[in-house]
Amino acid sequence: MNQLDALKQLTTVVADTGDFNQLAQFKPQDATTNPSLILKAVQKADYAPLMQSTMARFKDRALDETMDRLLVRFGCEILSIIPGRVSTEVDARLSFDTSATVARGERLIALYQAEGIHIDRVLIKVAATWEGIQAARLLEQRGIHTNLTLLFSFCQAVACGQARVQLISPFVGRIYDWYKKSAGSAWTEDANAGANDPGVKSVCEIYNYYKQFGIATEVMGASFRNVGQITALAGCDLLTISPELLAQLAASDAPLQRALDASAADSLDLQVVDFDEARFRYALNEDAMATEKLAEGIRAFAVDAVKLEQLMQAV
Repeated sequence: MNQLDALKQLTTVVADTGDFNQLAQFKPQDATTNPSLILKAVQKADYAPLMQSTMARFKDRALDETMDRLLVRFGCEILSIIPGRVSTEVDARLSFDTSATVARGERLIALYQAEGIHIDRVLIKVAATWEGIQAARLLEQRGIHTNLTLLFSFCQAVACGQARVQLISPFVGRIYDWYKKSAGSAWTEDANAGANDPGVKSVCEIYNYYKQFGIATEVMGASFRNVGQITALAGCDLLTISPELLAQLAASDAPLQRALDASAADSLDLQVVDFDEARFRYALNEDAMATEKLAEGIRAFAVDAVKLEQLMQAV
């Protein structure tokens, strides 16, 4: 059994891509997309007709609506291949606007439903700002399930659990990147690998907290830099993995053991915490890594959304 098949026995494997032609070979349960992945996909010759047909059909609509229709078109293609759910992201430029995020999430779901897709097969991705978490709370109350992305800190995870969101995506690789850059020449790769990887440790802390206190929100590790980060989180609820790393797992027959276990969390000495807006903002501000990476992630996704709009207008 290769590592990918072994991982599937412990964790729900999710493909992190907009390139749906790559999905069949890895047979993931779910798939995630984001503006950067869709931008990358539409620049490939295989997907140019998809964007062209979408633009031709909806050229008289507002650009933001047409973009949502393009995202849903990709999502529908993905759902025709996988058995589970697809995550589709709300425009990052709305990350600090609760009502606009709710409206955009509702529109994305309506577009999917118009294509015959059941509401339970779609997760609306929202940045884990305070405003985004409150938007997700409202969407969940309306039966629309959410995936809170750009999550780097424990306080974000706790607030998401309080909001009863469906799923969170802690960004393992970007946490790792920040600590490695911050340490500079003092960084030692071997000492910060596996269970000692700062991104892995962050996911473990969140996972154990959720399991001990019976929080139903699913934990999906994301943004991996290497296979070691993935195998160190075997047993996590879900892991979303790029096609490149999925291929590496499929090519390896190295043994794989469970690293996270919900039953083991019961024996840990943890204290329940909660965050209102003021405490959330202060805790996030105190975490330099999370503050920087959240802002950086929103800016990067916003830039790629603009680039995608420009490509659409050029069709």
